[in-house]
Amino acid sequence: MLTSDDLAFFSVLTTSKSLAESARKLNVTPPAVTQRLRALEEKVGVRLIDRSGRHLRLTEEGSLVASHSVIVSDAIDSLTEALADRKGAVRGHLRVAAPHGFGRIYVAPVVEAFAREHRGATATLQLSDHPTALIVDSYEVVVHIGASAHLDQVVTTLAPNNRILCASPEYLTSAAPITTPADLARHRCLVVRENEEDVTLWRFKGSRQESATVRVNPVMSSNDGAVIRDWALAGQGIMMRSEWAVAEDLAEGRLRQVLPNWKLPSADIVAILGSRHGRSARTAAFLTMLRQSLKPLPWSADPAEKPGQ
Repeated sequence: MLTSDDLAFFSVLTTSKSLAESARKLNVTPPAVTQRLRALEEKVGVRLIDRSGRHLRLTEEGSLVASHSVIVSDAIDSLTEALADRKGAVRGHLRVAAPHGFGRIYVAPVVEAFAREHRGATATLQLSDHPTALIVDSYEVVVHIGASAHLDQVVTTLAPNNRILCASPEYLTSAAPITTPADLARHRCLVVRENEEDVTLWRFKGSRQESATVRVNPVMSSNDGAVIRDWALAGQGIMMRSEWAVAEDLAEGRLRQVLPNWKLPSADIVAILGSRHGRSARTAAFLTMLRQSLKPLPWSADPAEKPGQ
C-alpha cells in the first residue's frame, strides 16, 4: 500500500531531469534515491520509471502514479492550509508572479520582508515579461499593470498608476512643436511591445472630456520597457510609459511630459488571485504588506505624497 510519503517522494522524481537532481532536492545521495525507487517499484509490482536513457522517463504505470501524487499532494496542502488558516497562522509556500521591472523594484523587497516576518512560510517570486500568460492558478498572487483579461479571476487594485507621454529635453528642443495628439503622427515615437495590445494606437482624453486617437509609426520598439526608457533619455523620440517607471526622470528633468493637458488611459497596479489560494492566510498577509509598501505612492511626483514627508 502506497503512503503519502511514497507519493511525495515520487512527485519529486517526476519533476526532476535525473536521479542526481532528485537527490539534490531531497538532500540525500543518488544511491539512496535509487534504492528507494527500487523499493517503491517492488511495493507496487511494476516499473515506474524508465532509466535506460539520459533522462528519467515515466512508464505508463508511472504516469498513473504521478497523476495521483499531484491529487494527494494538493489535498494535503489544502488541508494543511485550512488548519493553519483556522489558527490564523501564516504557513506554506507563497508563489508570486510579477513583471520584470516593477517586480524587481517594488515586489521583490516585499517578498523578502514577508519571508523575514513569517518564518513558517517559504516564498517564490517569478518575474516575467508576461506574468498573466502564466498559469494563474499556479500562483497565489499575480501582479499585473493595467486591465486584466482574466475576467473569471478575483482582481484587486493595489495602487493607481497613470500612463505618461514623455521625451528628453534635447529631443523636444529640436523637434517640431506638439500642441495636439494629431501632431504625434509626425514625430519619432518609441513603443513597448509587451503583450497583444495595439501599442501603436494612442488614445487621449482632453480637459473637456473630448477624445482623440492617433496612430503612431514607431521608429524603434522593444519588449523591454527599460530599453525604451534608455532610448528616450538618449533623445531618440517620444514614449508612453507608466508613471512609476518615469516619475524620477521627470522630477530630475531628464524627461519632460508631452501634452500634459491630455490624459492617457490609466494602467493601475492590480493583483490577480489564484482561485485555490485567494483566501489563505499567507496570501492575505502578503497582500497587506504589498499594499502598505505602495502607500503613499513611492513614485508620486508630489513631495507631500512621498514616504516620510
